Amino acid sequence: MKITVIGGTGLIGSRLTRALEDAGHEVLVGARETGVNSYTGEGLEAALTGADVVINVSNSSYTDEAAARDFFYTSTMNLLSYGRAVGVPHHVALSVVGTDRLARAEGGYFAAKEQQEQLIVESRQPYSLVHATQFFEFIRSIADDATREGKVRVADVLMQPMAAADVAGAVAEIALGKPLFGMVEFAGPEVFRLEELASQDLRFRHDEREVVADPLARYFGARLQTRDLLPEVTARLAPTRYHDWRIHSRADSAASAASGTDS
Repeated sequence: MKITVIGGTGLIGSRLTRALEDAGHEVLVGARETGVNSYTGEGLEAALTGADVVINVSNSSYTDEAAARDFFYTSTMNLLSYGRAVGVPHHVALSVVGTDRLARAEGGYFAAKEQQEQLIVESRQPYSLVHATQFFEFIRSIADDATREGKVRVADVLMQPMAAADVAGAVAEIALGKPLFGMVEFAGPEVFRLEELASQDLRFRHDEREVVADPLARYFGARLQTRDLLPEVTARLAPTRYHDWRIHSRADSAASAASGTDS
């Protein structure tokens, strides 16, 4: 298959591209570095022409609602318009488990993601939406965002995170199948309290900040109920457990440091 990956140089996109190429597929990496810009439309027609699937795993660098809405609206409309013009038969987009709940709780970035999904659904083009839980790789960012005066005050919520490599595998699985005309959820194999996981992650990094569950704390601006980040019971579970990912990541970092390359 010929597959165009928009956002193909990012955390998920780079792993997705490798997985698809290893499986023998022809992959075109769509990113500003390769002359393809979904926001401006630069290079999109050529990137989508002849593609069997377009996969959008790009992300906004903005978290405020107005800027995020602008990015996701413009980029998604460009992908749908150019895709329709050249006849792309399957549009796949990566989003977040609980997007609708997060959008109702606070709006912001999550309202922009919900708008993106609505545009895809209402386009009447063949599509699949992949909802993934939070990534192990983002736990530190969650802790940093919740730090106040040296103490990490996280929302008192449950989460079921997964490894970025497993997210990429899930997206690839859906992209290589027939359009779902709907959404499928993927999650990690373990449920954690956010306080517990953030504390574990900091200890692994030799970061001594104290982590506490604060019932008044927000999650990137959103006031959440305890189970708002969890998937439905029908979610497909990824194989990688947090401890195994952490050990593997440490080994990769050590190997990269020894060879003088970036991990």
